[in-house]
Amino acid sequence: MRKQTQAIRIQTERTQEMEHSTPLFLTSSFCFDNAEDMRAAFADESDDNIYSRFSNPSVQEFVDKLVALEGAEAGYATASGMSAVFGSFMALLKQGDRLLSCNSIFGSTHTVIAKYLPKYGIEYGYIGANATEEEWEAAITPNTKMIYLETPTNPGLEVLDLAMIGKLAKKHNIILNVDNCFATPVNQQPIAFGADLVVHSATKWLDGQGRVLGGAVVGRKDLIKEIYLFCRSTGPALSPFNAWVLSKSLETLDVRMERHASNALFIAQALENHQAIASLKYPFLQSHPHYSIATKQMQNGGGIVCFDLKGGIDAGRSFLDKLKMLSLTANLGDTRSIASHPASTTHAKLTEGERQAVNITPGLIRISVGLENKEDILADILQALD
Repeated sequence: MRKQTQAIRIQTERTQEMEHSTPLFLTSSFCFDNAEDMRAAFADESDDNIYSRFSNPSVQEFVDKLVALEGAEAGYATASGMSAVFGSFMALLKQGDRLLSCNSIFGSTHTVIAKYLPKYGIEYGYIGANATEEEWEAAITPNTKMIYLETPTNPGLEVLDLAMIGKLAKKHNIILNVDNCFATPVNQQPIAFGADLVVHSATKWLDGQGRVLGGAVVGRKDLIKEIYLFCRSTGPALSPFNAWVLSKSLETLDVRMERHASNALFIAQALENHQAIASLKYPFLQSHPHYSIATKQMQNGGGIVCFDLKGGIDAGRSFLDKLKMLSLTANLGDTRSIASHPASTTHAKLTEGERQAVNITPGLIRISVGLENKEDILADILQALD
């Protein structure tokens, strides 16, 4: 079956009730027929469920679908995207190791890397999203054990060359860990370009309706096993209910992302030359500096459009206040279009210098383009701009 079909047809084994839609396994623990079966489960000699912090049928169905979509060997689901990111770091890095990261990343990820990893003796280094292959290779040190990046980046929409970085990672025997949140697996599969791990905030496009929190890591089986053992002991398990919701959401991801992307391209084209906008980015516009890379590794440009207002921070806040339909919220990837001002919200904890280094200007606006009629979305943005 093709991946889109697998996202719909992969299901937990049908119970004696012969249900068509998978039921929710809302339970904390699981029973055994006898002492030997229980012993074997705890000894990892069987795949029997023990406790929902370890595994759960509802969670496993969500994982299996995401593994199929990403072309991965295995996966593990977590309570949020950030717990997936943190788990992928802590399970595989140790004191003296170094993490090399693209400098344009989600604000909370930056906090984990710069504030918390050093407490465990894990070094880190940053490299610009526009770095050349030579600059990437020069940034790799003997103790670099993992490369971490987002593409497209949040919120600047830089597109990194996965094939180039994947080749370097393989050459130096470094784990390549890619946050695929913005693109989603129906639009981009980093593993096909050499990634060893792919992390997701399932809270965003994978859910698609702003309902539940969730995260996931998929990739090489040996690496996922270490992440599973770390998370099994430390506890960032995805709840069965959230997993059940997310599994249903994956069944419509392909058709939703097609509409998100077509709406976003329409909005980007309509706004590109607006007099109030200093610059605009969308990966599938030819004006995007990484257009050729984006079209090589992505099926479409995704659902995010970013533009820089000429009036700076005051213009950014004024724009948000004048919107009538678009939501003002910290989330993205919803059926409803969302506008945010990264400099004063998601990336406010970065210093001014750090924001400038990743092109988060005072007037930067991030639009998560929803599923509403594209003309209605555009009309609200235009009236706020005008």
